[in-house]
Amino acid sequence: MLKYIQNKQVRNISSISLEFIREQYLEKLTSKNRLVGLIGQRGVGKTTLMLQYLKQNYKPYEYLYFSADDIYIINSSIYDIADEFVRLGGKIIVIDEIHKYQNWANEIKSIYDSFPELIIRFSGSSMLNILHEKFDLSRRAVISYVKPLSFREFLKLDAKIDLPKLTLEEIHKNHNEISSTLALENPTLYKNFLRYLQIGYYPFFIEDEIEYKNKLFNACEKVINEDIPSLNKIDYTHLSIFKKFIAKLIYSKIPFKVNIAELCREFEVSHPTLASYLEILETTKLIRPIKKYSKNISKKPEKLLFSNTNLLYTFADEFGVEVDIGTVRETFFVSCFESIYYSDVGDFIADGIIYEVGGKNKKFKQIKDVKDSFVVVDTDYSMEQNKIPLWLFGFMY
Repeated sequence: MLKYIQNKQVRNISSISLEFIREQYLEKLTSKNRLVGLIGQRGVGKTTLMLQYLKQNYKPYEYLYFSADDIYIINSSIYDIADEFVRLGGKIIVIDEIHKYQNWANEIKSIYDSFPELIIRFSGSSMLNILHEKFDLSRRAVISYVKPLSFREFLKLDAKIDLPKLTLEEIHKNHNEISSTLALENPTLYKNFLRYLQIGYYPFFIEDEIEYKNKLFNACEKVINEDIPSLNKIDYTHLSIFKKFIAKLIYSKIPFKVNIAELCREFEVSHPTLASYLEILETTKLIRPIKKYSKNISKKPEKLLFSNTNLLYTFADEFGVEVDIGTVRETFFVSCFESIYYSDVGDFIADGIIYEVGGKNKKFKQIKDVKDSFVVVDTDYSMEQNKIPLWLFGFMY
């Protein structure tokens, strides 16, 4: 078995480029923690990160890399594989798509406890599965979520334009100077941004741009048809509810406003069931529920958005619906923040700052008397105070 795995890993490692590396995640893998797991949506680049980590830090005889969905692995014991590898002097074992292996959490715990010198790294595309098992591994494992590509990372990977990361504070203070300088030095920057909104969040656009949306749609179908029912004991007849949520987001065009009572009647489910289904969709990173800001923030979301604009465009194409540009702008803007709320004044509030999002001619009318507020405009650069180009928020990681 080891010889088969090692022969295959040679082919995998040799094909990996070190030209573009997402350093923030490589830092997680190179930490002193013995057990580190990467989770993230299918196609986000977890496998590449694992292989780059091995290629940069270890000699071939020191590591063992394999995918748990390999037909030769599924019917084997990963504990036995680790045992044999350690006896031959191995230092690190890396297991991709770990959620494909039955009872994986117990075997990983056994490997961790039995071989105290062994470093273990794993990844999983089923975030529901990994997070479900996280409790049992919590004393041992560090779990890191791999985000889709930022606009800054997309520029580096697709257009070979390497630009610095910006803090939110830098964007607020220096947006005029930064946006005008970057736009003048990189004339295609705004055109690249429009391309990113459609096919830039997942690095597999490099392999096949034409089939990008089909691949992304198929990955989402797997989440709904495989990941969700396999872990949540959901009746397969209820899977249509998840698909109906997606349809509502698409056909509403503008951000879908949540009416819990109405949805419960339509889907013929209880309030707790509907709430759990919304939570599941949020965990899969297919949708992003946004709550309304108030002194006592409600548990229920005010509106639903897709987690990123690539998902929005992909499902719109599948349903044959034209996307609303206002929804595209809001979806991108929200995707740049970990914590953000809808606001009665302006559109959004994040860390106490009010934002109004719109087209390049958007005025300050709605927030003209509001301290700590900005208009976010869909344009190439801005020379107006407190008016920030939308794309600039894509430089925060």
